[in-house]
Amino acid sequence: MGILEVLPPPPVTSVASLMTLQHPASTPITSLTAKKRPAVRYAIRVLLLFCVLLVAAQAWSAWSARQSRLAEHAAATSNMANALAAQAESTVRIVDTVLASVVERVEHDGMSPASSDRLRTHMRNMVLQVKELHGLFVYGADGSWLVSSIERPIAGNNADREYFQYHLNHRSRNTYIGKPIRSRSSGVWILPVSRRLDNPDGSFAGVALGTVQIAFFAELYESFDVGTEGVVLLAHDDGTLIYRRPFNDKLIGTSVAAGPVYQMYKSSGPVGTAMLRSRVDGVVRLYSYRHLGGLPLIVATAQSKKEILAEWNQSTLFMSGATVLVVLLLAGVGARLVRQIMIRDQLEAELRIAEEHLQQRNQELTVLATRDALTGLANRRHFEETLRLELKRARRNGAPLSLVLLDVDFFKPYNDRYGHVAGDDCLRQVAAALRGGLARPTDLAARYGGEEFAIVLPATGQVGARYLAERLRLTIMELGIAHADNPPGIVTVSAGTCTFHAAAGDNDDPEALVQRADALLYRAKAEGRNRVSTDLGNTGMAPPPEFSI
Repeated sequence: MGILEVLPPPPVTSVASLMTLQHPASTPITSLTAKKRPAVRYAIRVLLLFCVLLVAAQAWSAWSARQSRLAEHAAATSNMANALAAQAESTVRIVDTVLASVVERVEHDGMSPASSDRLRTHMRNMVLQVKELHGLFVYGADGSWLVSSIERPIAGNNADREYFQYHLNHRSRNTYIGKPIRSRSSGVWILPVSRRLDNPDGSFAGVALGTVQIAFFAELYESFDVGTEGVVLLAHDDGTLIYRRPFNDKLIGTSVAAGPVYQMYKSSGPVGTAMLRSRVDGVVRLYSYRHLGGLPLIVATAQSKKEILAEWNQSTLFMSGATVLVVLLLAGVGARLVRQIMIRDQLEAELRIAEEHLQQRNQELTVLATRDALTGLANRRHFEETLRLELKRARRNGAPLSLVLLDVDFFKPYNDRYGHVAGDDCLRQVAAALRGGLARPTDLAARYGGEEFAIVLPATGQVGARYLAERLRLTIMELGIAHADNPPGIVTVSAGTCTFHAAAGDNDDPEALVQRADALLYRAKAEGRNRVSTDLGNTGMAPPPEFSI
């Protein structure tokens, strides 16, 4: 990398011309090489391309099958969530209907002994006939048990229950679904569904309660096939868990508000489907949830991603193995084919290897012959050849050609003070600045000799040459190379620029153009150094405004 950076490649035309002149007999062999060697590369590329296409087709097919399977199960879980939501809503609506009839009887008939007996009988019949019901209860304004569907009501007070406090503090007559609790009469987990009882004057008269046993939801949801790692979830819309399959008694009544399903519900709305990781067991599942319309409940169902993709994994593994086998067979056959082609090419290569080595050596010598070993710029021989060719071109097309000669000011005292190693390093830095200051590939920077440098600028007029020379002068000053024997205290250069104009009848002799630039360079030195002397005039320590950089 370092050689390529320091030594830019020589012009293709010069190398090609030298190769043609020195080795005219190499053209047929080179032509045959260009025709035969690509055949090996093409064969390898075709085989690689075919293998890549085969693998890509298999990968695309597997990915499409995976996405299709996930989409199918997403639709299935969504439909299952709809069915579960319908079941849950139907259960609550049935209990609410029964509860509404109890409220109507209490508020219409009152709680006389006769009406209480009729109400108790009605409530028992409802519990026996409606499988969703676990129990029916009526509580007074103080929370005492008034009427119950159970045979032997227990003594106690339910004023501390969350649903009772809700109705006590809210005048709403709507159905209220409370958080799951353990029944004081049976000790099982129940979901309370309640309504407010009012006196004729609108004051609070108590609560009518209907309960649904959590086990009812378990029995209902167990009938749905969600796989061994699947989940069915019923929760209050405040995040309180009512039921979760697989069933865990300790989870009932806990909060799942921080879980992925509830968070998705809060951010995405009443319906959604997504691949989420459970906070309970860490399993990644495809979840579908639905908020029950008009009821503060959320139903969700999920299937394990692992189980969803189990069949796909098996088929993909089988197809991948088959694809790998085919690729290996193709690679084996292709390797033998390529090997045969390479053997035939090697027979010919052995005949021309000596000539190729000679051509390579000649190319290296050509590069070395055109480059200055110290600075990496073009040497004087390459400069003179380029200047001659560019002058002929300028004469033909009428374009201007400019030449810049630069000289490091007081370089001999620099060497005497700092030593030749430092002097060589200084020249390398100046050469790098010159090379970096040329923006066009047609421009050529060369070491003319010692501390002198030359720059050939095709299709560049006097103004452009002066601008470039001034910019390079300032760039070298900005290097800040210490030079105690130079008045500015740093390394500076002087430059002379001249321009060839075919239309003006200028002499197209390279030596004449060099002499013109050299005379201007010496004029710049005579006038104090660290300046540019051109056909347009001289510039000193700082360029005029039109040449500011």
